[in-house]
Amino acid sequence: MGDPKGFLKIKRKVSGYRPVEERVNDYSEVEILLSDDERRQQAARCMDCGVPFCHWACPVSNVMPEWQDRLYRNDWAGAWAALEYINPFPEFTGRVCPALCEASCVLGANDEPVTIRQNELAIIEKAYDLGLVVPRPPRMRNGKKVAVVGAGPAGLSAAYFLNRAGFSVTVYEGAQKLGGYLRYGIPDFKLDKSFIDRRVSIMEAEGVEFRTGARIGSARYGFGAKGADGEGGEGKLISAKELESSYDLVLLTIGAREPRDVKLPGRENSGIVQALDFLSLQNRILGGENTGLEPITAYGKRVVVIGGGDTGSDCVGTANRQGAMRVTQIEVLPKPPEHRSDAEPWPLWPKVLKTSSSHLEGGERLWSVNTKAFVGRNNKVEAIQACRVDWAEKDGRQVMTEVPGSDFEIGADLVLLAMGFTHVVQNGAVADFELELDERGNIRTKGSFHTSNPKVWAAGDSRNGASLVVRAIDDGKAAAEAIIKTL
Repeated sequence: MGDPKGFLKIKRKVSGYRPVEERVNDYSEVEILLSDDERRQQAARCMDCGVPFCHWACPVSNVMPEWQDRLYRNDWAGAWAALEYINPFPEFTGRVCPALCEASCVLGANDEPVTIRQNELAIIEKAYDLGLVVPRPPRMRNGKKVAVVGAGPAGLSAAYFLNRAGFSVTVYEGAQKLGGYLRYGIPDFKLDKSFIDRRVSIMEAEGVEFRTGARIGSARYGFGAKGADGEGGEGKLISAKELESSYDLVLLTIGAREPRDVKLPGRENSGIVQALDFLSLQNRILGGENTGLEPITAYGKRVVVIGGGDTGSDCVGTANRQGAMRVTQIEVLPKPPEHRSDAEPWPLWPKVLKTSSSHLEGGERLWSVNTKAFVGRNNKVEAIQACRVDWAEKDGRQVMTEVPGSDFEIGADLVLLAMGFTHVVQNGAVADFELELDERGNIRTKGSFHTSNPKVWAAGDSRNGASLVVRAIDDGKAAAEAIIKTL
């Protein structure tokens, strides 16, 4: 432990954001970095407690106390070595992880937790600056070939570990560029895509082969609106049988990108689009891709975002940058408490109110609001009909009831559906490999990562359902370890 009394003397200090009036006019990352000395002080707050619950809560099992201590001692190389040993992509998790570790930090039991996520980001960026992150190809190959289908966080993680173990790995991606949800789902103001390219270039130098615009099966399995994933007749179509015959094993890491929709009166009106269609199209434009699609823009419009999660927040930030006249975000669930409730004691993850950088940039947030219908004119949406709802516990579960006489309208020229995802896209690769599905509609895996096809495995959201980037990275790593043992 760097300073035994550091947590007593030093208060938590977060990096903060660029000024609102500056950042809403561009798509550059909003979060800033502290100086090295300030970051070392924040690392000194780590108590190196006897039972590190931060480690317990982290999906990739980061060894936080070890690299916090090295950071405090100004040993950036040692901090990076301890961090990189466990987490292959700290430059991603350091930017977009919700920091489950911080909710379980022992210091957080009665004080503010250590800035673990931001310390992690500082370490990996310093490692790049110092030239520590360089290609390290395996010394020899083992003669085994693995195809990874899908270049999102799970696929990149699996490819990273398999390649370093000596496997010949080829990653197939249907979109024009690599990264999956990292590239097409997360706005640039949270994750600049140059950091994905930087990591991919290192993996390529280490021997991983990437093939973009490569569709497996007869239909889409990627992101966003039909054709928005770069498929639309472009790229190469590869059959499932061809892939099976060419590799010792095929690992599907195609995510769970079937969006949740609503069946309400007026849904057929134009101007009601899925959030990922909206976000991915903006990211493709910023990335210089030729989408060939009709623009989806919030400029001069009254925007309503249905869904109160992170994707909804990303829609708020993007709509404001596009010049929306007004942005309203609604959530059917009640407003979360600002502080941890007795029902979710430390070190459990608390369901508390989250105010993102996007929320600070403008817009209204409404809770306990249920959408009942869409109002249109000339086949274009112009409002939503909604009502207030109450929530009460009944037979051990929360039950929603409509508040009588609470109906109201919200004017809307663009409605973004940000209600999450239901399951893996079931056509394309899943259908062509003839894979069994579980009761939730995801790929059924048997015991480990095995699917009903003995030559095909699955990892990440495609088998677990939509979740966090950090969990996808961990599942890709675990799949790689299982493949190494098997092959």
